[in-house]
Amino acid sequence: QVQLVESGGGLVQAGGSLRLSCAVSGGIFSTYAMGWFRQAPGKEREFVASIDWTGGYTLYADSVKGRFTISKDDSKNTVYVQMTSLKPEETAVYSCAANVQGIATMDEDDYDVWGQGTQVTVSS
Repeated sequence: QVQLVESGGGLVQAGGSLRLSCAVSGGIFSTYAMGWFRQAPGKEREFVASIDWTGGYTLYADSVKGRFTISKDDSKNTVYVQMTSLKPEETAVYSCAANVQGIATMDEDDYDVWGQGTQVTVSS
């Protein structure tokens, strides 16, 4: 059974940086595409970034392009998202998800397994 566990969330001031990690167990991580999504209170979950199984193709939401970087380390079965210049409106629960077909997409319906999420709070 594939399991995803996020870490690295916390409280940061506006303009600050955080790196989130998502450790994957119970599957063949190197064949998965991975995505990051976020959900703010009272809002729908939205796409943040994704990376395909090779690590060579990435997608980003327009709102985070140039500030967030997604990467994966197959030796550690872990996907990361480095977040810089964070804004208060980016306060949300950030979740990672796995697409076992290996295809990076922006559509949450394409992802098969989800983590529980980690809280990111950006203070103004």
